[in-house]
Amino acid sequence: MESSPLAWGQRAQLWLRLGLRGVLALGAAALLVWVGLPLLSLLSPFVCALVLAWLLNPAVKWLQRRTRLSRKAVSLVLVVLVFAVIGGVLFGLGWMAVEQVRSLFDNRQSLLDELLDGVVRVVNSVQGWLTGLGGIVPEGVLTTSEDLIDAMMGWVQGLDLSGWLTEMAGQAPSMAANVSGFAVALVGFIMASYFITGDYPRLRFELTDRVPMVARDFCRSVKDIFMSAFGGYIKSQLILSLGVFLILTVGFLLMGQPYGLLLAFGLAVLDFIPIIGAGTVMVPWAVVDMVLAQYGEAAALMAVWGVIVLFRRFGEPKILGDQTGLSPILSLVGIYVGMKLGGVLGMVVGPLLLLVSLNLAKLGIFRPVLDDLAIAAGDINAILRSGRRPEDGGQPPGPEE
Repeated sequence: MESSPLAWGQRAQLWLRLGLRGVLALGAAALLVWVGLPLLSLLSPFVCALVLAWLLNPAVKWLQRRTRLSRKAVSLVLVVLVFAVIGGVLFGLGWMAVEQVRSLFDNRQSLLDELLDGVVRVVNSVQGWLTGLGGIVPEGVLTTSEDLIDAMMGWVQGLDLSGWLTEMAGQAPSMAANVSGFAVALVGFIMASYFITGDYPRLRFELTDRVPMVARDFCRSVKDIFMSAFGGYIKSQLILSLGVFLILTVGFLLMGQPYGLLLAFGLAVLDFIPIIGAGTVMVPWAVVDMVLAQYGEAAALMAVWGVIVLFRRFGEPKILGDQTGLSPILSLVGIYVGMKLGGVLGMVVGPLLLLVSLNLAKLGIFRPVLDDLAIAAGDINAILRSGRRPEDGGQPPGPEE
């Protein structure tokens, strides 16, 4: 049976519900942007400490049962051990990075000379090709190509590393202030990690005991969905980026690249960003090597990039699907929308937010809104079909019978 228009009282209640939900959604978004994010940034050391305490809680309970020690003693040992391991790894990587950066600055002039020499060789090769194509390519194309080559030469010759270093030295006070702020935050994070880990059961009870059971169950379901989506997506991306970093590190070491660690880290960060990938640097690099007749290095670069492509091609669907369950087309939608709304950060966060939204929809949190929208669409369709004004009062049938 066809839908009938709603009574005016029903219609008023319907649109009032939709309006209130819209206002509440906008208010929640504004509260998140203007209050939630600044507050999260302010309390970030303690939020990170809470996350670390949550991660360490199973290990603390297991060690406490095994050793019969107090929770605070076990928490102290675990926190010290975790920060010692993380600090040792970061110190080792940082030491290698500092040595390579120092070598880079010590050899900056020779590197600039090599860059200029390489550009000159590329320009000479390109000009030779253009001269050979003089009888085929129109004169306007040749003129434009030569202008581009001259502009590139002027840019390289105008590079001023000393001026850049002077500018960096001028920013040293602000960088020192940032380092001191980071040091204070790090100390707060370490101390809060111990205090929260040692007192985690009581703090958890104090937080959850005051929440009604219905709200507690709902929050637990939302937390499980969010942690599954967030943890799965971030874990999959970190696994892929770590694999790419190891492939690049081994490849650059075999090539004898003196700045292999820095290059591997930078390219792994690029590869973490969706769509961009390490190939945006490695492929042009290999092309330049081929123009300079450095065929061995070009072949090595393409071989390393080929291994990365194979690793991504066969590993990404398995890892990403196992960890998140998000289909490739939905991942692409999340990446594109996130890029349009939030740039590079949006490309990373977009698929994650889409996955969380889909899981929340499966939980039924959007069902009342969708039901009201369906009723509103049926009411509008019934009014357009009937062509008459609904009678006041009465109880006409609903949108569907």
